[in-house]
Amino acid sequence: MDIEARVFLLAIYKKQDDETLTDVIAQMEEAKVFSFKEGKKFLKEFKTDKLIIDNQLSFSGLAKAKEAEQEFKI
Repeated sequence: MDIEARVFLLAIYKKQDDETLTDVIAQMEEAKVFSFKEGKKFLKEFKTDKLIIDNQLSFSGLAKAKEAEQEFKI
């Protein structure tokens, strides 16, 4: 999984309850992490890989997000 995907997964993990996945993609685009189109592609891949189920992180998605969180801690 490339770094942009890991950052996106972490952002989904850290999102506020009132934020949607589309909001998170828009935030990533605004921060110049990736384009909106790339974000939609990552989201589709996450759903295909069962990291996101019913627009929420699955158990495996949660584990990967926590892995990314540890990776990016200084």
